[in-house]
Amino acid sequence: MKDKKEFWRMIKFTLFSISAGVIQIASYTLFYEVFHWAPWLAYLVSLILSVLWNFTFNRTYTFRSGADMKRSMLLVALFYLIFTPLSTWWTAALTGENPFTGAAASSEPLVNNYIVQAGTMLINFVTEYLWQRFVVYRDHVDDR
Repeated sequence: MKDKKEFWRMIKFTLFSISAGVIQIASYTLFYEVFHWAPWLAYLVSLILSVLWNFTFNRTYTFRSGADMKRSMLLVALFYLIFTPLSTWWTAALTGENPFTGAAASSEPLVNNYIVQAGTMLINFVTEYLWQRFVVYRDHVDDR
C-alpha cells in the first residue's frame, strides 16, 4: 500500500511540475523573445514564477502536508539559494553570455537556450522532488 501511495505521489509531483514547467517556458519565452532579456535573467524570473506555483500545489495536493508553512517555505528557499545561482551561472555559461552584462561571448551560443532550459528543468525536477519528499515534508506527508 505504501509503495502505491508513493507511486501516485510521484505522478502528482510530475503533473504539477509539468504545469510549472509550462509556466516557466511560457514566461521564459515571453521575457527572452518578446522583451529581449538576457537568457540568464529570463531564466531567473521564470524560475521564481514556477517555484511559487509548484510549491503551492505540491504542499497542498502532492504531499498533503500540515507542516509549518514558514518552515516549509524556508527549506524550499534554502534549496533554491543553492540551485538558483548554480543554474543561473550554467545557463549563462552554456549559452555563451556574460552573466553580468548579458553580452554574447561569441556570435553563436554554445548551446541553444531552450536545450539549456530543458536540461535545467529536468535536473530541477529530480532534485526538488527528493528535497521536498525527504527534507521539507519528511515527517509531514499526508498529515492534513
